Amino acid sequence: MSPSKIEVVAQALTRARRDNTLALAASLADALCDAGDAYAVQQRVAEELGWFATSPPRHWKAGGASRDAELTCAPLPPEGVWPSPARAGGRPFHLRGIEAEIALRLGREVDQALASMLDARSAPALVDAMAVSIEIVDSRWREALDAPALFKLADLQSHGALVLGDWVPFVARDWAAQACTVRIGSQATVERRGTHSLGDPAHLLPAWLRHATRNGGRVAAGTVVTTGTWVGILDAAEGDLVSAEFPGIGRASVQL
Repeated sequence: MSPSKIEVVAQALTRARRDNTLALAASLADALCDAGDAYAVQQRVAEELGWFATSPPRHWKAGGASRDAELTCAPLPPEGVWPSPARAGGRPFHLRGIEAEIALRLGREVDQALASMLDARSAPALVDAMAVSIEIVDSRWREALDAPALFKLADLQSHGALVLGDWVPFVARDWAAQACTVRIGSQATVERRGTHSLGDPAHLLPAWLRHATRNGGRVAAGTVVTTGTWVGILDAAEGDLVSAEFPGIGRASVQL
């Protein structure tokens, strides 16, 4: 595809973020052909908004619907990463979807050569800590979560903000037995067990690190990746207090 089409989509998302408006994906229906196009838009928007002007991304999201599905990745704007307990304050959201996740933190730098050699057995040794995380799902598209998949990927896979709980040492766990509890305002408590789509949050590490280093870059020690929801996307509203707890790991909360 021509760079002009990537630029058109990037401009639409950049304007939507700057003006707190919504763009119409349907009007750009033929602009993105594959994931490479969507990632090019991610990079262009980040450049326009100066998210990583002084340092590479230190927070990422990655995930997939299953081990057989294509993994998607997005670098996260630093101003939208908050320690728990967090307050959203006046930050504007068009949506307030809630995902309860586990975030992983690298204990060492990873370059392209190392990333190319990783597999699901060796990669977890690079992680030194984990934390409970809450991702607030949002969209810059008028179609919101019904926008085409590539447009959601271009929009940082519908990322709004990330809340991180306290870090604890990363150790092997029986993820199939891991419980997760989410409370949103006055809604009924949501409880799940062993529901991570990949079976193990660390399973995505090799693919994420190969993506993050694909252009010869390095991923610094201390870089964080949040690894996908255990509860789908739950609806929340402005004013709700949201908390997520993974027994044996920790909890996180955010006041919307």
